[in-house]
Amino acid sequence: MRALVPSTSPRAHAGRSTARASRVVAAATEGKTRVAIAGGGLWGTACAYFCQRSNLCQVTLVERERVASAASGKGGGFLARDWGDGSPTEPLHKRAFELHETLADELELETYRKIPTLSVVGGQGLEQATPLVSWLDGDIAMCRMMDEFGTAQVTPRELCEKFHDAAVRLGAKSVKGEVTGVAFDDDGTAARGLYYANEEDGTTHEIEADHVVVAMGPWATRASEWFGIKVPMTGIRSTSVMYEASEAVMKEPAALFCGEDANGCHLEVYPRSTGEVYICGIGGSQYINEERLLPGGDCDRSDKITEDPSRVAAAMRSFGGMSQSIGGDGKKPLVTQACMRPCAPDALPILGPVDGISNAYMATAGNCWGILWSPVAGEIIADLITKGKSAINIKPFSPTRFMQRGARGRGRKMRTEEVGEQW
Repeated sequence: MRALVPSTSPRAHAGRSTARASRVVAAATEGKTRVAIAGGGLWGTACAYFCQRSNLCQVTLVERERVASAASGKGGGFLARDWGDGSPTEPLHKRAFELHETLADELELETYRKIPTLSVVGGQGLEQATPLVSWLDGDIAMCRMMDEFGTAQVTPRELCEKFHDAAVRLGAKSVKGEVTGVAFDDDGTAARGLYYANEEDGTTHEIEADHVVVAMGPWATRASEWFGIKVPMTGIRSTSVMYEASEAVMKEPAALFCGEDANGCHLEVYPRSTGEVYICGIGGSQYINEERLLPGGDCDRSDKITEDPSRVAAAMRSFGGMSQSIGGDGKKPLVTQACMRPCAPDALPILGPVDGISNAYMATAGNCWGILWSPVAGEIIADLITKGKSAINIKPFSPTRFMQRGARGRGRKMRTEEVGEQW
């Protein structure tokens, strides 16, 4: 087994502490391919599960805080099969929707279920609409069926934790620490592990690996330094609330997509089988740039992402007007919270191998479909590592698609990056 050796290549030291790592963490491989994954959200844990389940990989997962500490623990969990039709993400939608149903049995999920989706407009209309569910007992101007058979839901925290726990049961190793960089071979052309810092004692460690996956949500923008590529990212910081579900909600579950209202909300409402009504789409989202996501920024970790009280109040007014029995008379939500979704400039995921660097992959930027796409992202990364290819066309999602290239581009190049004068 080849030990990690610091090289003179600038890339070999990308993101690494100047102190020599105190020790090397190397999982027992038993002839298996070693995979190091940065990030314990849905995409990271899905990659860990599918890689470990293949019985060809030995996975080590590194998470700074706790599994599902960011958007994967606070998202809505809405799943839709056909809403990506005509987009490069269409095959992601369809395969992911199929996988969610399979995984519900495989992982023994308690919160997965298929539900219909309604389109709703609150407020006074020329004549009041007749709601399709009885718990919409406030002012409803319009209510119609939007998708009767092609939508479902899961509580993302449960799915994320089940991915993680199943991977560990199969032999994966889970490590707590902050990933600080990627280790490379002597000439800097192949990823060979991860560096991480133990926040409790300040020590730096290395994880040996044959393949490295960066799945750190919005904080995956740090890979710009590690891989020497451009990884533009916007963190979309949004507030959400949860109410206690009524008996009527439990008997008549339906997801709601609501029109924009006078409070600046365009509510998305997801009743859960566990007795909560999750509400997002309450407006006031903030768009966080890369500088604020990088170490030292005001949004550089998940525990700094807090809710906006003004948007909580707006949600209470909007939802209370549509459902008197659940949110009327100023009832306060059980939970108020915020999360930050990772979004690339073109709103497509960043998913696949890093061009020009062997054995390096990224899996992030799922934005509002991150929960839906998580299992297919994990399957794709596992297929790339174990089979060398994916059954799904992932070219539109290449992590290196944001590299700037000149129009003429016939000069010197360093891999895919143009260097010096171009003509």
